[in-house]
Amino acid sequence: MYTITSPVPGDGTAITALLDRAFGVDRARRISYRLRDGIPAIPALSRIARDASGRVVGSIAYTPVAIGPAGDEALLLGPLAVDPTLRGHGIGRTLVGATLALARALGYRRVVLVGDPAYYRPLGFEPAARFGITVEGESPDRVQAMALEPDAFETVTGAVGRIDDFPSPARQATEACG
Repeated sequence: MYTITSPVPGDGTAITALLDRAFGVDRARRISYRLRDGIPAIPALSRIARDASGRVVGSIAYTPVAIGPAGDEALLLGPLAVDPTLRGHGIGRTLVGATLALARALGYRRVVLVGDPAYYRPLGFEPAARFGITVEGESPDRVQAMALEPDAFETVTGAVGRIDDFPSPARQATEACG
């Protein structure tokens, strides 16, 4: 049994330890980490899962990114981490489902991620290449996308980039968050 809550300031150490267990201490070398390095996660979309003893066993965050030459705003899902000893118990799926519903309710239009298609496609993600969306240096098979409203990707195409590499309005999302 676990509960989903917003993280509190004291959870930072537990979240970092969870990320280390789930992805290794060298995780910052991954391309998706470079897209969000130094850009704060959106607090309203960050969630953790706690077990009955209060231990952090899952975590999810979203960072604003921009797509293509126009810098169209999107959310970058990740990192999503679950304690390796508890994988397969639905914690990750629950975190993704709860936060996607929240993102939709908050008016976000699109989500992209770099991850295992076998895991994310049953959750409603599809190949981002279908929309002409790429992540430089990443295998196209691992780049996934989800429209949170109809036609959210209709005019959006190009490479996913750091939001600070693009002009407004995408940058405004970061400035509003932190």
